[in-house]
Amino acid sequence: MTTPSMLLRLAAGAALAAAIQSCAAKGPTVEINGKTYTIEIAEDDASRAHGLMERESMPADHGMLFVFQDDAPRAFWMKNCKFPQDMLFFDSQQRLISVQRNVPPCVADPCPAYSSGAPARYVLELNAGQADAIGVHPGDELTIRR
Repeated sequence: MTTPSMLLRLAAGAALAAAIQSCAAKGPTVEINGKTYTIEIAEDDASRAHGLMERESMPADHGMLFVFQDDAPRAFWMKNCKFPQDMLFFDSQQRLISVQRNVPPCVADPCPAYSSGAPARYVLELNAGQADAIGVHPGDELTIRR
């Protein structure tokens, strides 16, 4: 015999399982200035070289985080990228050091390079306009959740 309290416990258990699955399925995220982005992580030479090439677009709440093993000046280009982006450069302490805003897709070789201007360990690529939308400034901290 099923009682109302048993049904309530079953419903609560199902809701908890769905919430856990939803969080687990979300994958890695970053947070800056209170805004969370679901990210892909590029941390080897091949994935960093390919980046967001050939993609038509990216969901508004997504990004790609490039992770390097050392701090060095970084320069990125938009070869074969099809949508404008913001590039946020962070140091080893995950503090924002510079931003390249509204970087357009490259339409002809040679593609221009966009520099960090200082040693960086992380580069976060977001859809163009996101840096302004969340009001980033040098010194802002990036939180990475894998």
